[in-house]
Amino acid sequence: MANSTPLLSQPNSAESESTPPPLEKHHPSLDSSIERYIGDFGWAQFFQILLVSFAWLFDAQQTFISVFTDAYPTWHCTSHQLGCNSVSNICFIPKNSWAWDWPSYTSIISEWNLQCSSSIITGLPASSFFMGCLVGGLVLATLADSSLGRKNMLFLSCLTMSLSSLLTVFSTNIWAYSALKLVCGFGRATIGTCALVLTIELVGKRWRGQVGVIGFFFFTIGFLSLPAIAYWNKGSSWRSLYLWTSIPGILYSMLVHFFVCESPRWLFVHGRKEEAVAILKSIAPPSHSGGSTLSFSGVSFEQETWHNGNVYSTITILVQKKWAFLSPVMVIGFGIGMVYYGMPLGLGNLPLNLYLSVTFNALSEIPSSLFTILLIGKLNRKFSVLAFTTISGIFSVMCALKGKEWTRLQIGFELVSFFSACFAFDILLIFTIELFPTSVRNSATSLVRQAFVFGGVFSPMLVAAERRNGISSYVVFGLVIGCCGLFAACLPETRGKALCDTMDEEEHREKVACNEVGDVLA
Repeated sequence: MANSTPLLSQPNSAESESTPPPLEKHHPSLDSSIERYIGDFGWAQFFQILLVSFAWLFDAQQTFISVFTDAYPTWHCTSHQLGCNSVSNICFIPKNSWAWDWPSYTSIISEWNLQCSSSIITGLPASSFFMGCLVGGLVLATLADSSLGRKNMLFLSCLTMSLSSLLTVFSTNIWAYSALKLVCGFGRATIGTCALVLTIELVGKRWRGQVGVIGFFFFTIGFLSLPAIAYWNKGSSWRSLYLWTSIPGILYSMLVHFFVCESPRWLFVHGRKEEAVAILKSIAPPSHSGGSTLSFSGVSFEQETWHNGNVYSTITILVQKKWAFLSPVMVIGFGIGMVYYGMPLGLGNLPLNLYLSVTFNALSEIPSSLFTILLIGKLNRKFSVLAFTTISGIFSVMCALKGKEWTRLQIGFELVSFFSACFAFDILLIFTIELFPTSVRNSATSLVRQAFVFGGVFSPMLVAAERRNGISSYVVFGLVIGCCGLFAACLPETRGKALCDTMDEEEHREKVACNEVGDVLA
């Protein structure tokens, strides 16, 4: 029976193994063909992008919730006759000479009597969360590129994260709490990556940067909602924060399952052409949505021959290929991650109001996202990452300056450093997506985010060590991001370049570029 839907023409299998993808000037590529139908921006695309970007909001809440639930509570002396004063160490004075300012159930520190525990123990829940993100990213990295797809991976990740967060309210000790934080981090690992890749693959290259930044705005809203929820529940159990953030996340997961579309690019790469064409018809702007205009016949297309869905083989291939540049991008991600996750956690060590400080940090993400939206089309990716990691490093080191004259300036230094790290992070994620083809884009972006999270693994312990031993975490943050940012000099510029869909196509483009350079030199 003849197929009524015009699809991509499949090249002869023998030819596809020996012949590289033809140049776009001879036959239209998959990228250029999709570009014709979703290059403009329609309401259906806008709805999909908003719905997918909401995942970032819940991602942010679970990422930074420990700033309040694991905070070191304030206390006061109940008797000054037993050596208690405002500068005393409560671990060395009698328990009956002091008391917490708020009920013990407002923080895990006071509820489980962890005030005198080592920095490893008090930092364990937050570090467990980031370790879960790291493991989840490595284990789940290629599933969105191989068997599950972007949509299903996003749904399962959101559901796992939200359910484990809900179960956290039943924790009875630090060990059960840390174990559930590990599971929460494991589920959360691919949320940002899947959401970012899916939104960018639903639009044409003209809108890639702007659409990618929408997710960052939702992340900011999620971050900003935490101090509001925490302040509203001030004096209540730390468990209430998990209830307020996990239940909406579970409901959102259901919306993803029923209303979000799969990436048409991913469907094409995996041979599911009819589904891809149907989705393109549903999201294309009205001027391109007619069935007679949506034809992919004559488009030359190959399915991936390099990628087999295994994370280790993917890493090996990406490390070996000269065009991939995976290692320097991951190093940069590590440095930015240490500052991005560490600075909000370290706010409790500064002589500032915790609620206001976290609010200011969350608000600083808004201008960074706005700048990205307005300037992404004009900014050189490589220079931007290099410049803003350097600025972040310098101001992070300046946060360590001591003395009364520096107290008011510390929050300013911290905000400039955090803003610069946010801006560098936004640019780096879009940079990463432009560097890698569709078949491994989610895997590569996920690996970069895991390097980002790996930097966050060390942040809670550095912050706890500063609280107990006086070692400035901000100096460490600044030195690390400054040194790691230098690796941006190794990367090629990607602004305005077309996206490739397979590694074969990327390989062919690299060979053509090398040949052109050789011709010029000759």
